[in-house]
Amino acid sequence: MKDTKKKEPASLFCVNGDKDKSDSKSKKKAAKSDSDDSEPETKSSKSKSKKKENANPASMFAAGGDKDKDKGKDKDKDKKKKKAKASESDDSDSEAEKGTKKKKGKGKKKKEERPPSPDIEFDSLEEFVLQPAQQGVTVKCKMTRDKRGMDKGLYPTYYLHLDNEKKVFLLSGRKRKKSTTSNYLISIDPTDLSRGGENFIGKLRSNMMGTKFTVFDNALHPDRALPDMSNARQELAAIIYETNVLGIKGPRRLTVIIPGMGKDSERVPIRPRRDNNGLLMKFQNRKMDNLIELHNKTPTWNDDTASHVLNFNGRVTQASIKNFQIIHSKDEAYIVMQFGRVADDAFTLDYSYPMCAVQAFAIALSSFDGKITCE
Repeated sequence: MKDTKKKEPASLFCVNGDKDKSDSKSKKKAAKSDSDDSEPETKSSKSKSKKKENANPASMFAAGGDKDKDKGKDKDKDKKKKKAKASESDDSDSEAEKGTKKKKGKGKKKKEERPPSPDIEFDSLEEFVLQPAQQGVTVKCKMTRDKRGMDKGLYPTYYLHLDNEKKVFLLSGRKRKKSTTSNYLISIDPTDLSRGGENFIGKLRSNMMGTKFTVFDNALHPDRALPDMSNARQELAAIIYETNVLGIKGPRRLTVIIPGMGKDSERVPIRPRRDNNGLLMKFQNRKMDNLIELHNKTPTWNDDTASHVLNFNGRVTQASIKNFQIIHSKDEAYIVMQFGRVADDAFTLDYSYPMCAVQAFAIALSSFDGKITCE
């Protein structure tokens, strides 16, 4: 990857103290011009990002190991970063001036458009949707809900495409009809959503209350796997919605547990033989070795709109209880994933390293499932 690209604090997701060789080169700047939402949120995010600048991002996604080493080295690197930033800003300013000159003279009406996803090429769709997003790249997608047909009011089909001109199809998902608990099948084919089909890529399973979910890949059930579990299915994520016993109105609160990242930015495989050793139980018992704990970003209250708001930088245009952003507690400025409504049955879903498309899509699917105790 070129040095000029923005790099997120990837090493926050590393396990056993593995750190990215590049060390965090530059913090992401808040996109002022792109944001139509939440002025208070923009201000608060600025102050938070300033506080985080001195922190070593190498420790943010680490599940274990040393977290506070080489602080002195980081200070020296910061001085070099400032010089690099100055030269980069000169180039970006000149490019911005060119862009404004091109815009002038056009008599067409301005259209409010969402910032599109960068062009992403891949040879195998199956491999791409299970691989973590490339470091420094935010994969921007559009998720649509199809409720047409006899039973699609109760069992709609969901589709995920890249949100750009090419609109490349990525995933589809639908809730299974004859399941004790909510169970969503995820496929790499828009029409083949069968459990035994070759396009089956993963599934999302909930508990009886619809408050806890587990995301699996398409490998074998532990009972049918080899003794060493090498071909057993992996747990890719766990999603926990906080119950709202008192019925207090406000935004949902959720926690997401994902496997940590090892060397070469590879996901640590989590293959439990029994459910009592899966991600949900590990989180409950606080056995968080090789695991990363993420949370939704707390919205700020806006007196002008009398509502809770988040800054989605123009990617979300309609209010919904389903709108959320997923962050790591050590760097709230870095958005691991965000999801929000843009039309009645259309949503944007953006994800970044270390999340993959299947994880992000499954987390979004969980938000559609009925949660009486969470509302």
